[in-house]
Amino acid sequence: MLEEEYQARRRLPPHLRPQPAPETPFEYTIRDATEIDLPAILLIYNHYVRNSTVTFDEKAMTLTAMKRKFEKIQSKGLPFILAENPAQQILGFAFVYPWREKASYRFTVENSIYLGPTATGKGLGKALLGELMERARAAGIKEIIAVIADRGADASIEMHRKFGFKQVGHMGRVGFKFDRWLGTVMMQKSLK
Repeated sequence: MLEEEYQARRRLPPHLRPQPAPETPFEYTIRDATEIDLPAILLIYNHYVRNSTVTFDEKAMTLTAMKRKFEKIQSKGLPFILAENPAQQILGFAFVYPWREKASYRFTVENSIYLGPTATGKGLGKALLGELMERARAAGIKEIIAVIADRGADASIEMHRKFGFKQVGHMGRVGFKFDRWLGTVMMQKSLK
């Protein structure tokens, strides 16, 4: 009993106890990417090149290569969007890219979504994918393909499933990165 009384007297009154810091809301806006945004976009992308298997690229992409990709997307009238916080820091980006070069594939694209390390797990990927699909539909796209690493990208596969993408294929051992073989899961969604 003495111990309980001692502990009760040692406890600070509520107004003097340390209070947890208020949680900062995760705020962002989605907008079209511009050429000025490409260096920040490149930083996010190259983080995944160096640290993950969600991209099979092994060497960091250059700004020149990213500009070429951006210009091709722009020339086709396809969406390339990003999310930024109120301080205008880029949190993530998404785009669609022509699936193949042949003219008969002109209504089919492959999507890509990359989030900055501090923006994962907060619903931003879903927001970007939803907006990307709407903008792709408005651009006349009929089919979206997602090619996703079969290891380390479970959240991406699940997110695409929730948006109605269906698995249409699986290729094993088609990539080799970080001294291991990797495959891809192919998913598809009709925008009709």
